[in-house]
Amino acid sequence: MKYRIVDISSEHDNDICYIIKNVGVEFGAVGEGFGPGDDEVLEMSAHYNPKEKSKYLILLLNDRVVGGCGLSPFNNSGTICELKKLFLLPEARGRGFGKTIAGKILKFAKEVGYAQCYLDTLSSMKSAIFLYEDLGFKRLSKPLDGTEHNGCDVWMLKNLTECEIK
Repeated sequence: MKYRIVDISSEHDNDICYIIKNVGVEFGAVGEGFGPGDDEVLEMSAHYNPKEKSKYLILLLNDRVVGGCGLSPFNNSGTICELKKLFLLPEARGRGFGKTIAGKILKFAKEVGYAQCYLDTLSSMKSAIFLYEDLGFKRLSKPLDGTEHNGCDVWMLKNLTECEIK
């Protein structure tokens, strides 16, 4: 099984939109207040630009899009970014791809000068939470001010300045 991780381009938009929306349904993240309901999902490539300190990576297995993970500035903060829309199809889960793609995103975050990375998720996404904790994210008691996804019930933050990101 051959895999590649590449920057998103417009050719990936329909596939990643399908994945984000369907995985959202699988875990109950449907409608306003959840990532899969964001307008950007319809055209992800138009919303992530490394020159603007944002990036979205696509995971390809045998040249087929099976997931993605992104990062963008949080609430116009110059020091906090947000890990966004890490969604994988079932065949890509449990194989280390989530950790690999999130690790690449966090490395980019550190390289462009972010000090902290925030994320929100759902308590039903137990394997995702385990992954985030493994990556060094710590749970918060409430969302950061400016959080868009009021449907989420788990909030996490990682300090990017404390340790080396692999």
